[in-house]
Amino acid sequence: MGKFISLSIPNFEGNERKYVDDAIDQGWVSTGGAYITKFEQELAKFLHVENVAACQSGTSALHLSLVEAGVRPGDVVLVPPLTFIAAVNPVKYQFATPVFVDCDDSFCMNPLKLKSFCEEECEWDGGVLKFNGAAVKALVVVHVFGNMADMEAIMEIAEKYNLKVIEDATEALGTKYTEGKYKNKNAGTIGHFGAFSFNGNKIITTGGGGAIIANDPKVTDHIRFLSTQAKTDPHYYIHDEIGYNYRMTNLQAALGVAQMEELPEFIRRKQKNYELYKKLFEDFEYGSLMPFRDGTDSNKWFYSINIDRSCISASMKDIIIALHKKKIETRAIWGLINEQKPYESAVTYKLEKAPYYANRILNIPSSTQITEDEIKYVADEVKHLLRSLANG
Repeated sequence: MGKFISLSIPNFEGNERKYVDDAIDQGWVSTGGAYITKFEQELAKFLHVENVAACQSGTSALHLSLVEAGVRPGDVVLVPPLTFIAAVNPVKYQFATPVFVDCDDSFCMNPLKLKSFCEEECEWDGGVLKFNGAAVKALVVVHVFGNMADMEAIMEIAEKYNLKVIEDATEALGTKYTEGKYKNKNAGTIGHFGAFSFNGNKIITTGGGGAIIANDPKVTDHIRFLSTQAKTDPHYYIHDEIGYNYRMTNLQAALGVAQMEELPEFIRRKQKNYELYKKLFEDFEYGSLMPFRDGTDSNKWFYSINIDRSCISASMKDIIIALHKKKIETRAIWGLINEQKPYESAVTYKLEKAPYYANRILNIPSSTQITEDEIKYVADEVKHLLRSLANG
């Protein structure tokens, strides 16, 4: 294979250059302009919601969600350990305390452990859930790699204990339920808040960029207000609240409008390519392709090989380096957040699945431009390498 096969790169096959050039020609390049409104409208239409606020990143979307959820210094927020650290850092921005709850086999928050934490470790007075005397205000649920969390169970627990649910759907644009209580509901539209990311490696990109949904359209309006420095009177620079410089730019939104036109095709390709990988790794003795939750239609953003550690002891770093030499870009899932220096002293609750998968998951190329021949090459090389390591 002569060409290097990247992990997940942006795809600009449509009107991206046309719309960006138009924004430049109009002179609207910053945090005002028609493309921002258009992008918000197209996202709202796609997700079947009334109101979307575009912002500068998935991280800013999560931060504004926590602000609007009323998370204050000293409050507790329940978070996952096996995800990108940006899902948890905004809790610290609010000087709140994260408590890490284990994942299940979807890599998403385990509702059984969430329930037992609330019942066994906390006190409930009928209005406020408290952990070690501090109010538990919210939980962050990440739909990891486009795999939907068990939102029926999670929302039932949150409603019982008056918890705000922030859905981190930064990897799950287009993922939805196909059955059950939330049939046809998209990831990010079930909880009190939904956060999306349009970073360069996501299923669509605006370069950077993010978006926020609240279950009340008026709350989304207030989030948009906060994202533009909370200008009560923009002409005379009157500010009655603390605001943030979190608004998406018109240049980013122009890119996003073009990407939204291509999103259904991108999802179709992701799903098709996953099925080919699934066939190629079927019955492979040293690893398996991780499935997506039954009863959902996933965007299948990222593909994960679960390596059999009973046979293969090589470090993930060595595996990644070996595949890179074969012109294949891969990556480990993530280092557990609770093991990172800023969180070493954080409280964890029954972490079992998270450390299990952290040592086993290898992500393989999933770009929408990848060809069938490249997928076959990746599968062949991954299998060849793991077999050699197992036999060695």
